[in-house]
Amino acid sequence: MAVSKKIVSYLKKNKVAYKTLKHEVAYTAQEIAAVQHVSGKVVAKSVLIKTDRKDKNFILAVLPATHLIDFNKLKKIAKVKKLTLAKEEDMSKLFPDVEAGAMAPLGPLYNIPIYIDKALGLREDIIFNAGTHTDMIKIRYKDFDKLNKPTTGIFGKLS
Repeated sequence: MAVSKKIVSYLKKNKVAYKTLKHEVAYTAQEIAAVQHVSGKVVAKSVLIKTDRKDKNFILAVLPATHLIDFNKLKKIAKVKKLTLAKEEDMSKLFPDVEAGAMAPLGPLYNIPIYIDKALGLREDIIFNAGTHTDMIKIRYKDFDKLNKPTTGIFGKLS
């Protein structure tokens, strides 16, 4: 599988400059940072979360590869009572054009609310999955923010 055409089309349509990056097969954001030879602070990991709200059945939490989610903080930011990690079949249903777990943090493209940890905004550029476990996209953070219009907060903790 190659970089998702849907993702590339979305970036072009929104006139966002991007660079595609290839790497060996890697499944975790920290592994990706290692094979890309970059800091985990610039690699955005996307975590699909199931909530207890019908209007926000799923949300996408995006944070640096170096961080883990503090679920109590994310619950407050998302204004939900319950959060759980989504299942692989949920990922396949919501992101049918990408490999499970390799979804790009582009909430509007998939009609999923996006929550971004403020630590990502400290970087000029970020790198994220491009739909496969071997392809990444690098864009300026300000373009990433413009595309997503995310809810931003502090819900990550160093791993």
